[in-house]
Amino acid sequence: MSIAETQRRQPAELGGGGRPALVIQPRRGWAGLGLSGLWEFRELLYFLVWRDVKVRYKQTALGALWAIIQPVLTMVVFNVFFHRLANVPSEPGIPYPIFAYAGLLPWQYFSTALATSSTSLLNSAALIRKVYFPRVTVPVAGALAGLVDFAFAFLVYLGLMVWYRVSPTPAALLLPLFLLLAVATVIGVGLWLSALSVQYRDVRYVVPFLVQFWLFATPVVYPSSLLGDPWRTLYGLNPMVGVVEGFRWALLGTDPPRATIALSAGVTLAVLVSGLLFFQRVERKFADVI
Repeated sequence: MSIAETQRRQPAELGGGGRPALVIQPRRGWAGLGLSGLWEFRELLYFLVWRDVKVRYKQTALGALWAIIQPVLTMVVFNVFFHRLANVPSEPGIPYPIFAYAGLLPWQYFSTALATSSTSLLNSAALIRKVYFPRVTVPVAGALAGLVDFAFAFLVYLGLMVWYRVSPTPAALLLPLFLLLAVATVIGVGLWLSALSVQYRDVRYVVPFLVQFWLFATPVVYPSSLLGDPWRTLYGLNPMVGVVEGFRWALLGTDPPRATIALSAGVTLAVLVSGLLFFQRVERKFADVI
């Protein structure tokens, strides 16, 4: 049975008791995306997320502390090499370490979750070949697993705000919206990459280079205010620009480039919808080629 198909039972037009016949039909339209299956298989989604979290820190000496050590050490490196040696500025009145860490919060989540989501289908090959469930559950679980690391890193950021005596702004109440935008970006890109990696195994080698390039194309190390209009607005074609700028606005009260954030949100929506449609199109071949 194709994994991209649903089952529907109808009475057979045959004599002998009217036993039901099994009719297999392909899923079509938005119903074929398997979004309702995410709720139906929510327990499976939970266990896949928990599996990804445990595998990441299995047999590690420091365990979940790596979720704190990685962004902190990255912040230190950025502060020494980019700020002090290369004289990269932060926004006026904001210490560079807390400025950089505000950008690293969503970026660290994005890079970690994308690495997990993009290889999730290959890592779950045995499960996919044996059991039917909505395949979209696998890359979505990889995207959600990164939220655990984000929570630990965010606690460190709260400590930095106390250390540097930076008070949160009322816009901090909108932070979940920008986090949701980051999750949507990971899911959209993860759907594309995970589906492509099933047919083209070298995608897993492309992802680290893609993430590394994407980092410097996103205002994590530097403020986007270094760019003038209209380039700063067009910068929003990178969906992570809106996420990073939104985080800094919500946490630090920087000047929000509203047009840039709106453009990034639109691009994220386009990537998410196109990723779902592409995933649906190639999903039925996963069990044959994985």
